[in-house]
Amino acid sequence: MNLLGTGLSGLVGSRIVELLSSEFHFEDLSLDTGVDITDKDIVNERIVASNAPWLIHFAAKTDVEGAEKERIFGEKSSAWRVNVTATRHIVEACKRANKRLLYISTDYVFDGTKDVYREDDIPNPQGWYAVTKYEGEKLVASLGEYGLIIRIANPYRAIFPAKPDFVAKIRTMLEEGRSMFSPDDQIFVPTFIDDIARAVKKLIVEYASGVYHVVGSTALTPYEAATLIARTFGFDESRIIATSFQKYFHGRAPRPFRAALKNDKISKFGVRMSTFAEGLAEVKKQL
Repeated sequence: MNLLGTGLSGLVGSRIVELLSSEFHFEDLSLDTGVDITDKDIVNERIVASNAPWLIHFAAKTDVEGAEKERIFGEKSSAWRVNVTATRHIVEACKRANKRLLYISTDYVFDGTKDVYREDDIPNPQGWYAVTKYEGEKLVASLGEYGLIIRIANPYRAIFPAKPDFVAKIRTMLEEGRSMFSPDDQIFVPTFIDDIARAVKKLIVEYASGVYHVVGSTALTPYEAATLIARTFGFDESRIIATSFQKYFHGRAPRPFRAALKNDKISKFGVRMSTFAEGLAEVKKQL
């Protein structure tokens, strides 16, 4: 099966291509192949010309702090242009070409005031990055049964030097003997990218639609996560210093205090999402 894709060279997209390239042929829509996804005409031309039944849309402006600084520019900000305007172009082209669209979203669309979040909970984004991603979700939802939204959270993998994920950053700090602060009151869910790839495959071949939380099976504090990383890789846990969410993120862009997304729906669909301990063990094997 051919798959159109954006963001295929990024942290998540490139690993999905690595793992699924023996089963799917990926058609890359990127600047490298002459496609600026904010250019409506080019996007429409390439999507309509393809015989791929699906487009997987990974491309996004994900710099949370950078996006927040641009909030005052509204629809002229780069986050809006990439996360909303480009998504609108893609949605419109998919409608014309009768293609299905898989859109990657984020746990940040929630405000973090609930203990857990399921797919039918109403988003209430706080930061500008989150606002733009939720706007993208609403556009994709207009496709009805041809639209599929998967929300991921804190993705990590074994090796990706171009953009180290949070696990890689913590490993590097501890390996270099540096101390680090980590919130012990915030709740988040780390997600092993190899599991996301398996979920994407299953959802595509089953022609799924709607919203799925494709996240790991462990909700914990960043402090607990950092400690588990230290134990798994044999680093000094005493260099991890507990602090509060409020102190750690003071003066920074808004993000959810509690973002424990539930993955029951994707699990019932037949995809088992790893615990954080299992994911770290696999990362260690792959290094």
